[in-house]
Amino acid sequence: MLGILRRAQRGAWAIALRVSLVLSLILPLVLSLAKVAAAARGHNAVATEHPLVTLAAMHELRAGGNAVDAAVVAALMAGVVNATSSGIGGGGFALYWDAHSAHPTLLDFREMAPRAIDAAVFEHRPFAREQRGKAVGVPGEIMGLFELHRRFGKRPWAELVQPAIDAATNGFEIGPHLERMLHFEETHLRAVPGFAQLYFGDASGSLQRKVKNPALAATLRWVAALGPAAVYDGPVAADIVATVQQAGGALSYDDLRHYQVIDREPLHISWEGYDIYTMPPPSGGGLMLAEILGMFPKSELQGWGVDGSVYVHELAEAMRGALVDRFLHLGDPAFENVDLARLLDVERLKRRRAAIDPDKTRNLVQLAAEEHGTHHLVVADAEGNFVSLTTTVNDPFGSELMTRSGIVLNDELEDFTSQRDVAALGLKESPNRPRPGARPVSSMTPTLVVKDGKAMMALGGSGGMRIAGNVTQALLAQLVFGLAPKQVTRRPRFALSLAGPSVLLDPGYPQGLSDQLKARGEIPAPFDNDKTGVQLIVLDPDGYRAASDPRKFGLAQAQ
Repeated sequence: MLGILRRAQRGAWAIALRVSLVLSLILPLVLSLAKVAAAARGHNAVATEHPLVTLAAMHELRAGGNAVDAAVVAALMAGVVNATSSGIGGGGFALYWDAHSAHPTLLDFREMAPRAIDAAVFEHRPFAREQRGKAVGVPGEIMGLFELHRRFGKRPWAELVQPAIDAATNGFEIGPHLERMLHFEETHLRAVPGFAQLYFGDASGSLQRKVKNPALAATLRWVAALGPAAVYDGPVAADIVATVQQAGGALSYDDLRHYQVIDREPLHISWEGYDIYTMPPPSGGGLMLAEILGMFPKSELQGWGVDGSVYVHELAEAMRGALVDRFLHLGDPAFENVDLARLLDVERLKRRRAAIDPDKTRNLVQLAAEEHGTHHLVVADAEGNFVSLTTTVNDPFGSELMTRSGIVLNDELEDFTSQRDVAALGLKESPNRPRPGARPVSSMTPTLVVKDGKAMMALGGSGGMRIAGNVTQALLAQLVFGLAPKQVTRRPRFALSLAGPSVLLDPGYPQGLSDQLKARGEIPAPFDNDKTGVQLIVLDPDGYRAASDPRKFGLAQAQ
């Protein structure tokens, strides 16, 4: 195995040098690019939550890679330069549109519960910090990215891993979102040697401006040479298992070896001449999007206006209903028979629509604790292929466990629902309860829009429980109101609150909206929605237009 690695490394050094030279030329531009949410036009397009991620993906497209190659580069790079949100210790979903076959493919590489999980302990959360290994699920990212590339990629796998290796080896400047999250979690991170050394030099040092991660670089070299075997077998796997078990978790070597990527049938919605493909369970995001599209025609939404109180109130009420459906019905399809056809039945949605009172707001019972984290990216190439991919480690820096091999481990099992969280709904047990081998319900909502057999939009978002609402609002802003991509990602959005206020309003809404919503029974409150983001690519007759959400300091390019 070491001989294979050495041969692969020798072949990779020339590639590393070329990529490093390119990055050295563009690094002076990165800080200025990060200050704006660029909207761009061209025949290849990328939008991600970090400038270095976008630049690496665009470089891959210019080098001859397709949308899948660029998405793999982007996901791996994101795990290095923005490890608060994603990385190879996590998992996600990838939705791919193949222009040649005019067909979508959806891969689920979500984390799953270990076989020896103790479900009873999840009724007594939060876990003590020394027991946070209990929340670590079997990571799926490398397996998912490798499978996506195996089926649809063009360029050699090792070349796609190289930009992430270079960033980890040569170092990268800490971006504004990562810096914000480091300050937010500073006390906890300084107590973990791996994090303290990586970001602060030691437990008492000041925040580093430039970060190198040699341990992760070494792991990624194994990944470049061996693919998934580098993580799911051998010394790195043993390192993952030891780190989790020392922190009270149940993840085992066999759990890693038996992990599999799952093909899912995308949730397909026909609406106003568009074919919209999005996430089915184990995500609840697609269900919310589908219910709202099934309840409101385009003409009615246009009549209300995108900043009107009727529009915000009606959508908020529909979202509340979708959230209740999520907690009542959704779980891992391997364990729960989720009848989406019944939930999305036309007559059922008509009745729900008719039950919305324009002057009253239904109370939303307090449900589960919110999810966090995630990094969304979208890529489109000159052949018309699209990728919409969401990757996550859940909470900021996941479980705040780092292996000796430099991997930040997820805490995705926190997304399982406790019985006490659904008691108000009258459930004896949650369909999203922890079980051996189960994948917890997510909010991730990678989405594609197709018209006349041709993909014309890819979007998705980050931000835990707010993802589905953000993606829905972004999609409607584009398809209903015709806003330009840059306007879509910059404009204010609203969010539901699971306790206290009924609706949270971004800065930027018209003056008087809050009072108008109060008249409709809402309890509005302002909030700074600065930990969520939407990424968007739209195809028009002149090429792609791409936009990245300024809330997370992302970058879009289309050339």
